[in-house]
Amino acid sequence: MGSVRDKMVGGSFVIEDVSPEEIVTPEDFTEEQRMFAETTRQFIETEVLPHDEQLEKLDYELTVKLMRKAGELGLMSSDVPEAYGGLGLDKVSSTIINEVLAAASSFALSVGAHVGIGTLPIVFFGTQEQKKKYLPDLATGAKIAAYCLTEPTSGSDALGAKTTAKLSADGQYYILNGSKVFITNAGFADVFIVYAKVDGQHFSAFIVERDTPGFSLGPEEKKMGIKASSTRPLFFEDAHVPVANLLGEVGKGHLIAFNILNIGRFKLGAGCVGGAKEAIQIAAQYANVRTQFGKPISSFPLMGKKLAEMNIATYVMESMIYRTAGLIDDILKDLDHASPDAGKQSAKGIAEYAIECSINKVFASEALDKVADEGVQIHGGYGFIQEYKIERIYRDSRINRIFEGTNEINRLLIPGTLLKKALKGELPLIQKAEALQGELLQLIPGQSFDGVLEQERHLLQMAKKIFLFVGGTAIQKVGTRIESEQEILSNLADMMIQIYALESALLRAEKQIARTSEARSENLIQMTQVFTQEAFERMESYAKETLTALESGDTLRTQLSVLKKLTRYTPVNTTALKRDIAARVIRGEKYQS
Repeated sequence: MGSVRDKMVGGSFVIEDVSPEEIVTPEDFTEEQRMFAETTRQFIETEVLPHDEQLEKLDYELTVKLMRKAGELGLMSSDVPEAYGGLGLDKVSSTIINEVLAAASSFALSVGAHVGIGTLPIVFFGTQEQKKKYLPDLATGAKIAAYCLTEPTSGSDALGAKTTAKLSADGQYYILNGSKVFITNAGFADVFIVYAKVDGQHFSAFIVERDTPGFSLGPEEKKMGIKASSTRPLFFEDAHVPVANLLGEVGKGHLIAFNILNIGRFKLGAGCVGGAKEAIQIAAQYANVRTQFGKPISSFPLMGKKLAEMNIATYVMESMIYRTAGLIDDILKDLDHASPDAGKQSAKGIAEYAIECSINKVFASEALDKVADEGVQIHGGYGFIQEYKIERIYRDSRINRIFEGTNEINRLLIPGTLLKKALKGELPLIQKAEALQGELLQLIPGQSFDGVLEQERHLLQMAKKIFLFVGGTAIQKVGTRIESEQEILSNLADMMIQIYALESALLRAEKQIARTSEARSENLIQMTQVFTQEAFERMESYAKETLTALESGDTLRTQLSVLKKLTRYTPVNTTALKRDIAARVIRGEKYQS
């Protein structure tokens, strides 16, 4: 595994160089980690997929039975510490499990909601008594968990929750009143992590058990996709929750909610990787057997182009996800779950990589949508028929851009969080932007590149300069008003996403070349070349749009001339590269790294 420098600062990738050995890649997986992947795969193939049709009809009893079988295999306990009945695995291992589970469609969502946002609030923020009481059963699936944040009038605005909690006269209970909506696992969960405002003001978290008096459920929602998962509203009418079930401190529920959402965003990205790999396999296999004009459609260049682009997008998101898993592993590896400060330490550690978690979520959810969409297109009319699984992957994928904070909210959070870190002195962002101004006044000479991925490394450096140039211009021009300039923030977020994606793909390819050879890394090299060029073109587009929104006249012309200096490069033949990549996917009939 790559060694990570002493606690790399979250968001620092936009201003600092990272070496290939500092990141974790799928090529680093240990034999034990590969074994977890195989165990998960076998469980899905032998236990879940034979009951696929029944699960899609929302059979609670079967879902719970299979979740408990998953628990017996350790697939529900990867993030639970050994002291409380779990396996206490590293985040890379639990990410692998999460990725492979994606083949189980929305059953994977039931498991994911339980092991992630349902169980982790207690793992990270529970008292010793709460951990001992709940975690052993949650680790095995003897009890199922649900996470309850969204309300009818507060989705993205989580702190606008209207559910209230009032301490009873005898001081023994918090009395909850209000409702929640869109709660995954609600139909069969035993333990609910519920957010409410104490005295209508102090946002707090509670552990609510299913049989709590005054607590009830509404009917199942009729959803577009993820049909095998339970989604129901919750109602609290003078629900008496024991004071011992307060999770964390009164008024500190936001620390739990937002940090658990960060982990949820990252885990969602892992599921998207698994979903994309399955879509590629289904589409490639279909393209090889479907004939038109007397030959398989996989032989047509436009079909190959689609498969190549699906594969490249999946390679990039896979690189990002495991890089981020390595970062989270590194910052949480010394966490003492038995310490009274475990909650504060957890919150600080997870919050460090909030930017990266949001980037993963946005990129992966949008990449999966594109992969699924092209998978349907390759199937033609059959892709619109429920008999073909690509139709379900397409429907199921759509929720990911809404789950765990909409992509619009995450796009505002990405640059907003970076700016806050800079203002706190955690990142020398402003200083780097100011230093760049002097550099930009000088003529940037043309360069030639002979070595493998040398131009891609150069374009990454230029991408970081473009971001600093445009971001610095935006801060100078609008100052603190930037919070209301959502289009500009969104563009800055997209630039950061492209940088993190490009760098993750490049570092992975460089690491593999160093370990093997150029010849054995050809597919990674070609995918990195294609993605770098296309990402760089997107960077230039975002930069032009942002500068045009900020300036006009001579000032704009000057800014655009500076941008032109930073965006000079010699294009590579992406058409030929995509043909090579497509040939490997078609030959292998699955995702090719």
